[in-house]
Amino acid sequence: MAEKTGIDAAIVYVKGDATAPQCKGVKMIVHVCNDLGGWGRGFVLALSRRWPEPERAYRRWYRERARNDFGLGAAQFVPVGERMWVANVVGQRGIKTGSRGVPVRYEALAAGLDRVADRALELGASVHMPRIGCGLAGGTWSRVEPLIAERLVGRGVAVTVYDQ
Repeated sequence: MAEKTGIDAAIVYVKGDATAPQCKGVKMIVHVCNDLGGWGRGFVLALSRRWPEPERAYRRWYRERARNDFGLGAAQFVPVGERMWVANVVGQRGIKTGSRGVPVRYEALAAGLDRVADRALELGASVHMPRIGCGLAGGTWSRVEPLIAERLVGRGVAVTVYDQ
């Protein structure tokens, strides 16, 4: 069967571990980070158990933010293997729900996903993720899923979402 691309493609949902994609080719694991430099709860713990590089790179990126592009909507691409990357996407303002709502910022997530699509297409990578922005970030999948469909799948990037 021919691979579907563009508007005919769909997000593939599987049960499993998003840190261990089971497919051939170059793979990119995408997750959402906050804009405070904090790394220590949620999906990042699974990433850090597997590879130290994404956390180290994120913390350095945050520390040096006065001299780089760190901020809402930015994405950082960290190689963790010969054909494996982790994308740290800054799509969350702060870490707590408060008077300004939940931490996820959908417009920042959309901008970060555009950057992910650019890099995935450049690398010929498939994208793998948990339900980003919907855990500690407080987002709803009904708002995140269309962003993934438009920004990634709609541009021809194969996306697999992992549920535990």
